[in-house]
This record gives sequence, C-alpha cells and structure tokens, in this order.
Amino acid sequence: MCAKESEEPEKNIAQEENGCCCYRKTTARSQDERKKLMNRLSRIEGQIRGIKGMLEKDAYCNDILIQSAAVSAAMNAFNRELLSSHIHSCVVRDIREGKDEVVDELMATLQKLMK
Repeated sequence: MCAKESEEPEKNIAQEENGCCCYRKTTARSQDERKKLMNRLSRIEGQIRGIKGMLEKDAYCNDILIQSAAVSAAMNAFNRELLSSHIHSCVVRDIREGKDEVVDELMATLQKLMK
C-alpha cells in the first residue's frame, strides 16, 4: 500500500537540502511483499554476477546472450509483480481520493516499461 506524500514542509526542506528538489512518495509494503521482491532482485543480481564471470572467462557469445535474455525476462517478471501491486494499491487509492493525475503517471510509467 502506498503511503501518502509528506505534508510537513520541514521534511520537504530537509530533503531539498539533501539534493532532492522535491519530496517523493513512498510505499508501505508488507514484510512478505518486500521479501518476495527482494528475493527476485537477489536472484537477478546473482544472474548478472554469473554473466560477469562468463565474460571474464571468455565464454561463447551465444551463451552470454542467452543468460542476458534470462536476466531481461526476470526483470520483466519483477516489473509485472511490482506494477500489479502498484495498480491494486496506490493507483486505486489515488483514484478513489480523486487524484486523477495518477493515471497520467501510470501511463508514463507504462510507456517507459514498454520501450
């Protein structure tokens, strides 16, 4: 579930001083959801380390490309999982609260994911 943006100006100023020109939204996730997402990323990280090792050992190009495709597929699966969660929690909540600009934000995100 997404947490609302900070409405406390002093927090916004502190974040601006830390190099951020605007405050960011946050998402409160369940421990289970966070663990599942982190596990996916850890597996992907391991796959990338494997590809680096293949390069260091001068592995055959085709073998590296196959592993690279597997990483891309794993990232796509991660993105689908996160997007589903985002739509079911953050987007639904914002629309119910009358924040229709979330649709434009979602469309921009989908366009980036579909490049």
